[in-house]
Amino acid sequence: MFTPKRIIFEKGTLEYETGNEILTLFKGRDNIEIINLSNNNIKQHIPGEDLPSQYKEGKRTLVVGIKKNSKFQTCKPSAHYQLPLVSGCMGQCQYCYLNTMLGDKPFVKVYVNTEDILKQAGKYIEERLPDITIFEGAATSDPVPVEPYTHALQKAITFFGANPNARFRFVTKYTDIDSLLDLEHEGHTEIRFSINTLSVIKQYEYSTASLNKRIEASIKAVQAGYPMGYIIAPVFIYPNWKEEYHELLMDIKKKLPGDLKYPVTFEIISHRYTSIAKNRILEIFPESELPMNDEERKFKYGQFGYGKYVYPKESLANIKGFFMNEIDTLFDNKEVKYVI
Repeated sequence: MFTPKRIIFEKGTLEYETGNEILTLFKGRDNIEIINLSNNNIKQHIPGEDLPSQYKEGKRTLVVGIKKNSKFQTCKPSAHYQLPLVSGCMGQCQYCYLNTMLGDKPFVKVYVNTEDILKQAGKYIEERLPDITIFEGAATSDPVPVEPYTHALQKAITFFGANPNARFRFVTKYTDIDSLLDLEHEGHTEIRFSINTLSVIKQYEYSTASLNKRIEASIKAVQAGYPMGYIIAPVFIYPNWKEEYHELLMDIKKKLPGDLKYPVTFEIISHRYTSIAKNRILEIFPESELPMNDEERKFKYGQFGYGKYVYPKESLANIKGFFMNEIDTLFDNKEVKYVI
């Protein structure tokens, strides 16, 4: 569970049940600052003299707000729409693209009016009937660490479970999913876990759950009847990378039940970065050893019009061949969504 250093309540949030529940849970703790805003000027209450300190203080800040803009962002190709339950993440993964999206003080923000958000989702579902509409709950966040006090995923899963024309999916590096296990999800929600080798997690994924804890949580999700998948990302090429990714897949193979109700899905994403991201990462983590040598990469324009540095064609083919062969050999009931 995410326990913040400070909680900032935007104006009007304490008029909602969720806002009061969060206040009740955390008030009175000497190590947590409670701030009630009158003008919703959030960032002036987050300290920091330079970018690294601002980043760290932002990561320790929880903002409680009201979602006022009812329009949802699209989320192609994995879903039709983002479901804006949470923004930001407590994790401090060096490579994360959110480092360039959420500003100098990347706070975690939750919303107290989940019912309004789900009502808007219902309108999008109606517009696309009789087709099924898919919603992604973790496009710009990890909603699991705040779930114990927002209950947003619980409400969303129950909502989508009751709607035959909707599907919901989210991904996490955390394990606070026990409150989700007994819900009537009807197989309409896919829970995915972002995993990587022990080397990558230790070197680059700060303030996240351990690999073993993530896999344990994934098994709980399977046993609760959820469709479940793994995102292995970002994949790095380094000495012994094939051996370590093989060990990772073997560990999953050994722990997964044999009688899967749904195919376990895999999404494999190789490491890539933009120049803006590289500069921001090196400002926040000046000692970072992320492999970001432009001369060893290929520059490629992405679907959103900006360029990024990816592994050369031969390396990408090596990654794809390795994972396709490994997954096909080790797993029976599986689906590889993509290897990119």
